[in-house]
Amino acid sequence: SPLAFGQVVIGPPGSGKTTYCQAMREFLGRLGRSVAVVNLDPANEALPWPCALDIGELVTLPDVMGSLGLGPNGGLLYCMEYLAANGDWLQQRLQGLRGHYLLFDCPGQVELYTHHEALKKIFAQLAKWNFRLAAVHLVDSHYCTDPGKFISVLCTSLSTMLHVELPHVNVLSKMDLIEQYGKLAFNLDYYTEVLDLSYLVDHLASDPFFRNFRRLNEKLVEVIEDYSLVSFVPLNVQDKQSMRQVMQAVDKANGYSFGDREHRSLEALMSAAVGADFHFSSTLAMQEKYVQSQDKAVEEEVMDL
Repeated sequence: SPLAFGQVVIGPPGSGKTTYCQAMREFLGRLGRSVAVVNLDPANEALPWPCALDIGELVTLPDVMGSLGLGPNGGLLYCMEYLAANGDWLQQRLQGLRGHYLLFDCPGQVELYTHHEALKKIFAQLAKWNFRLAAVHLVDSHYCTDPGKFISVLCTSLSTMLHVELPHVNVLSKMDLIEQYGKLAFNLDYYTEVLDLSYLVDHLASDPFFRNFRRLNEKLVEVIEDYSLVSFVPLNVQDKQSMRQVMQAVDKANGYSFGDREHRSLEALMSAAVGADFHFSSTLAMQEKYVQSQDKAVEEEVMDL
């Protein structure tokens, strides 16, 4: 079969996976790509966008919970195992989507990406069917405002990257809402590039609750830095430049940038080849917007006083 490219959109509940799929489908459609969305979440019943393929045709979470007496978590695991066992059904349905760029909207249960084998087997099978996919792992950006939670996010992201075994792009979603959750301890590029985490441990040590767990946090940080794999791309789905940055990162990860399906400039080809971003505006632009919103909030507080 000819090569097909796409994204598997993963991440914890509430990270914005469905919203991302809708926004990316519209964004890529404006660029002239034929995009098809595949819903692999059996608990996602009310889809806000047209779906080319829905796992609900094969199995649904309410049916599994009702017939087998399982809870939401156990039922979701069963649904994924059932899908993995019925790969011929998925292969047959995907045959009609050849020639499309695919967006797989996946469930939000973290266990599926850290240690459960069902989705991993499904992704491996898709690779055998000549689907060239990149995992887009969404993480809510508000975790950056809490150093303890951010370390947890780093551990989860690293575990997911090692378990899923796909080209991986970690994304900090909902960047337009980050200022609502408090002020960042460091500049935004500290979190996106995952710079020297010892500063984060020192910041945690100032909290009486985390002071007793300093040694544990130091060891967790050592593991993250030893692998040196985790970094993030900031995303605001309402910002075209932000969407473009994520699209470029994913296209480099799954190999779409090196194909001949779109007209590209020399600058874009060089960026894909050497892994460098020649625009230098991605994180800096997002940081500038964040700082401006913080300054505006401070000015309003001063005026109120």
